[in-house]
Amino acid sequence: MSDDFSIDPEAPDTPFDVSLRPPLFEEFCGQERTIERLQLLVEAARQRDEPLQHILLSGPPGLGKTTLAYILGNAMGAEVRTTSGPTIEKAGDLAGLLTTMPRGGVLFIDEIHRLQPAIEEYLYPAMEDFRVDIMIDQGPNARSVRLNLARFTLIGATTRAGMISAPLRSRFGMNCRLDYYEAEQLKKIVLRTGGLLEVEIDEEGALEVARRSRGTPRIANNLLRWVRDFAQVRAQGVINKDSASRALAMLDIDEEGFDEMDLRIIEAIIHKFGGGPVGVNSLAVAVGEEAGTLEDVHEPYLIMQGYLSRTPQGRVAMPKAYQKLGLPAPRNRASDAQPDLLP
Repeated sequence: MSDDFSIDPEAPDTPFDVSLRPPLFEEFCGQERTIERLQLLVEAARQRDEPLQHILLSGPPGLGKTTLAYILGNAMGAEVRTTSGPTIEKAGDLAGLLTTMPRGGVLFIDEIHRLQPAIEEYLYPAMEDFRVDIMIDQGPNARSVRLNLARFTLIGATTRAGMISAPLRSRFGMNCRLDYYEAEQLKKIVLRTGGLLEVEIDEEGALEVARRSRGTPRIANNLLRWVRDFAQVRAQGVINKDSASRALAMLDIDEEGFDEMDLRIIEAIIHKFGGGPVGVNSLAVAVGEEAGTLEDVHEPYLIMQGYLSRTPQGRVAMPKAYQKLGLPAPRNRASDAQPDLLP
């Protein structure tokens, strides 16, 4: 696989991604139950002429959390200001953001689980009472100054909901989890993106890209960009099933959406660790990747598709992984007897 091309859904949004974001609920594909709930919240808030309640969006990277934050802002006619948990290093940074928020404005904090505990403490009164208490000076001259805030909406996004502290999570009025997309839903996204990019793509070509996108819209858009370039050079600019298949095969992405690293993971578990169980840190060393990347990027898809299982002892290769490599699955494994020990 080319080292210059990445389908990492945790990669920062590029101008290409941003330009393709749907601005309205009506243009957002998938996540129907979540969209219905958010639309109801917006309609109720607009009828009362009140800002939205605070909302937490969670789920794997690349599923549309940032897009939904901007859609909510558009639906409320509100200004959206964006930051991320790691960039807020001290309380003064947060206070500067909050004190300049207009009434009804939306503050979007990406990767909110990475906020420092001291910063979270400043968020609590801001979210509940719309005020912040700032300490001025130090030592005997230290004093607290209370600043009142305009009523605003905090939208937090996280890929690791379990790392958000209970006090912070409880202050969000609505918690929405985004799930992976079905191929048919991704096909609609690919067709919409193809229209915006003014490329000739048929439904079979769009479905081929969608099936190999690991259930993630961001990956689908990135793959479509590559397929567009391939078709422009080698297929007279036409994206159909054949040209899409050849383009993705050139990236070593197979029909199940597996890339080189996915194959290395299941090969390592089966060949180097006897099918498991194996701890994530040992597996990360074996495949030459960071443990966090395995957990956040690769494992969710492999587990969702039934290739891996997480157990208290570690990762275990499931029968489907053996079939993927053309190997017979072992019998009488603990993973066969207890397939649902952990999700």
